[in-house]
Amino acid sequence: MTRLIVWRHGNTDWNAGSRFQGQADIPLNDLGRRQAAEAAEALARLAPDAIVSSDLSRAFATGTALAGHLGLTIRSDQRLRERFFGDWQGLTTAEIRAAHPTEHALWTSGADVVGCGVETLDDLGKRVSEGLQEAVRPGGTVVVATHGGAARQGIGHLLGWPAGQIRTLRGMSNCHWADLRHDESRGWQLAAYNVGILP
Repeated sequence: MTRLIVWRHGNTDWNAGSRFQGQADIPLNDLGRRQAAEAAEALARLAPDAIVSSDLSRAFATGTALAGHLGLTIRSDQRLRERFFGDWQGLTTAEIRAAHPTEHALWTSGADVVGCGVETLDDLGKRVSEGLQEAVRPGGTVVVATHGGAARQGIGHLLGWPAGQIRTLRGMSNCHWADLRHDESRGWQLAAYNVGILP
């Protein structure tokens, strides 16, 4: 059986301040580094064959915590980056709501934002799903270190879910992960979602 663990990065100062990170390269904070170290101990027990990461430093540093336990080298892939949020990157939710009320309402409803340079959900899902599929090692276990929105949309596309069904997945917590399995008769299945050792 093929196994894919999709792991969200640890906490950053922008997470803590409710700022949209998107593809801004914000590093882990002290909490995020602790989260990554503790989660890595749990994930190391799965004996993954490979680790693949977004090239953004918060995800790469999270993956590095696991690589240190296993003696593996991480491969980075730009397709695993977070959603590009255009003009919203660096703003808080309140700032976005005040400056772009119409677009913010679309975002909260789960619809695509028109304007502001925000990547569409479909483009995000396709991009990340391609990265996930390329990361897979048939018959092996791979851990992919990525981002919250990227994880949700990429997993949904990999499973072939429609947009409304993808929206039923709540956001993944920092340093939590999803467990996907694949076999020839059933294809991809979601075995667990938002699993972790920290709240």
